[in-house]
Amino acid sequence: MEDNPGFVYCAALDGNGSAREITKDWGEAWQRSAATVWFHLDFSDDSARDWLETQSNLSELTIQMLVSDDTRPRITAAEGGLVICLRAVNCNPGADPDDMVSLRLWITNNRVLTMRRRRVAAIDDIRSALVRSDGPTDSGDFLEFLCDKLTHRIAEVAGEIDEGVDSLEDEILEKERSILRTQILKYRRMIIGLRKYVIPQRELLSRLQNERAPWLSEMDRLRLRESAERSNRCVDDLDAARDRAAMAQEELNARLSEQMNRTIFILSIVATIFLPLGLLTGLLGINVGGIPGANTPWAFLVVCGMLLVIAAILYYIFKKKQII
Repeated sequence: MEDNPGFVYCAALDGNGSAREITKDWGEAWQRSAATVWFHLDFSDDSARDWLETQSNLSELTIQMLVSDDTRPRITAAEGGLVICLRAVNCNPGADPDDMVSLRLWITNNRVLTMRRRRVAAIDDIRSALVRSDGPTDSGDFLEFLCDKLTHRIAEVAGEIDEGVDSLEDEILEKERSILRTQILKYRRMIIGLRKYVIPQRELLSRLQNERAPWLSEMDRLRLRESAERSNRCVDDLDAARDRAAMAQEELNARLSEQMNRTIFILSIVATIFLPLGLLTGLLGINVGGIPGANTPWAFLVVCGMLLVIAAILYYIFKKKQII
């Protein structure tokens, strides 16, 4: 849609897994087409908003729900269809997966309207499937296909987080490094970001399979139930990874604290041994008359011997008391 960037993709599903792309006369195709029509818009573009307000025949309330800043997963019945707000992991280059992108839908028995601000990988999956003639055949199949792809990518990210926490636990057992703390905090932040939207989306999928929509077949409902179950497993995996990350951080903090205490203990022993030696050498080094051995050539060796004897006695005392 080079002449209208607000229209990312428009197509009419043929009912056999493929689609005919619509490149012009979008308003007429939207209103008159007998086939299931799918419009995918970038609602950050003014032309998409203008089309919604002037040619989509949607009410102002429905349009407001589709472009609202409230992006938490939710579902609302509107104008014979469903307004659905979903969240997808961010697969855009240089982005964090937990910075989840919003995808809004208005879907009826023969109309599918999807809207986004940032690219959604699940939409690209559907377009690729339509090219292969392996895509959705109708509105219900489209919704099930989309939910399956969204949940699949969330499960992949949850699996990567789980593997990352596993490797961190192994590294902590092998070596105590403060840099591991940053990596643990990174995974904990990702888990919090994902759970914020995955949990309400799990509830949405559970509710969606029970919606009174005649265009949802029994098979569609069964597949939506499977997506809800997989989403529930993702939440369980994220909860387990969160608990393990917290335990890993506690273990790392304990090991680093133990290492610091051991270092401080060694420094304390060294300081304790050298404290009387320093006192003695300080007394012998003061610049006043009457220092014993000042005119004796072998006095320095005697003092060194005394220092060694005192150090040996202190070491023996610490060893006997099992301090070292």
